[in-house]
Amino acid sequence: MTLGPEEGSAVAIDNAVIAALHERTLGPEHKSLPPTAWGRTVREYLAAAPLLEEFETPALTLDRAAMDSNLAVMADWAAAAGVRLAPHGKTTMAPQLWAEQLAAGSWGITLATGWQVQVARSFGVARVMLANALLDPVGLRWAAAELARDPGFELFSWVDGVGSVREMERHLADAPEGVRLSVLVELGGPHGRTGARGLEAAREVAEAVHRSPRLILAGVGGYEGALAHDRSPEKVAAVRRYLDEMALLHRAIGTAGWYEGPAVITAGGSAYPDLVVEHLAGLADEEGAQGVPTTVVLRSGAYLIHDDGFYSGISPLAAGRAERPLRSAMHGWARVVSRPEAELALLDAGKRDLPFDEGLPVPQLIAGPAAAKLNPDATVSALNDQHAFLRLPGSDAQDLPVGGVVRLGLSHPCTAFDKWRLIPVIDDAGAERPRVVDLVHTFF
Repeated sequence: MTLGPEEGSAVAIDNAVIAALHERTLGPEHKSLPPTAWGRTVREYLAAAPLLEEFETPALTLDRAAMDSNLAVMADWAAAAGVRLAPHGKTTMAPQLWAEQLAAGSWGITLATGWQVQVARSFGVARVMLANALLDPVGLRWAAAELARDPGFELFSWVDGVGSVREMERHLADAPEGVRLSVLVELGGPHGRTGARGLEAAREVAEAVHRSPRLILAGVGGYEGALAHDRSPEKVAAVRRYLDEMALLHRAIGTAGWYEGPAVITAGGSAYPDLVVEHLAGLADEEGAQGVPTTVVLRSGAYLIHDDGFYSGISPLAAGRAERPLRSAMHGWARVVSRPEAELALLDAGKRDLPFDEGLPVPQLIAGPAAAKLNPDATVSALNDQHAFLRLPGSDAQDLPVGGVVRLGLSHPCTAFDKWRLIPVIDDAGAERPRVVDLVHTFF
């Protein structure tokens, strides 16, 4: 049902299917790719060693060196903390990047919807944590059939109510003989998102799962990020209380004898992984759950890409808080298309191109062979669909002329990737002439 904490082999993904992405033909559906690339395969195009300057603006890029560093930083940090990683794949919906995370030792891939799980299976991902309740009848029937087809496939869904247990049983009633879906009881918190409210309600759900002929009680899940959005003492205390309740629920289930085998306890976004480790990592070794072998799984999704906004301000692994910090691996590139006022430049990137829900883009430098830093007071004040308003106090048109390209720091990778079907990977975002070394496909 699940690997114990002592078993650390890499989880499978079909590398042949991943490699086949480089044989896809490029075309006009790939935003910002130059038309000279259309009709060529990804492999053929990359063989020409293209430069980023050959792409149209706006563009979103990934920094190869930063991603490599982030992979190593997080893998080492999790190993030292005694937890396993199941990074949230919805952040990128990029199987090429999932493959890198799995190769670096991740326990599995987390996803948020039944359809996303189906995407992962099309690329051969062997262990998936669905951090959501799988109640869609089409999705449940597919899951049952897939589990019957491939006994090696491990799928964990969540459930937070007795009514949901009954609904899952109803749609699994005709599942192949012997097929049972592993589920985790989701514990919620006051004013949070989904999840059973309180330990008593969660125990009722756990008992209903335990008695179900179609479900297997496989652990406890939760998301502390729904309860806080900063590191104020009040918010940190709320996260701590919640994680302690998760531990209590796991122990109560183990004491009741409702686990049929090894268990999983999983929490974590990318904002409070240190608190998850502090409060839950010890469950992998303790005897409090009647000796139930327990795998503690952290589901951080943003670490591979990180950012120059929300996560850089809250992550315990950000620069200034960690000896080996995460680095932002994504940048926007936008061209000045108008200087209608002395202290205003309009850029050709907007809401359709760049994330804006967790903070607006941050101007970093003027790109090109003569790269230069912008006025430190420069800010992006607003985004329209296809324009950014760059405010330049004390500047004039000569400081940043029409046609100039600005590199932008971005916040929140989850809402950056979904705007692009194909994202160029560059060797170094700080280079004078970054070279494109790969193209990453997304599936949204």
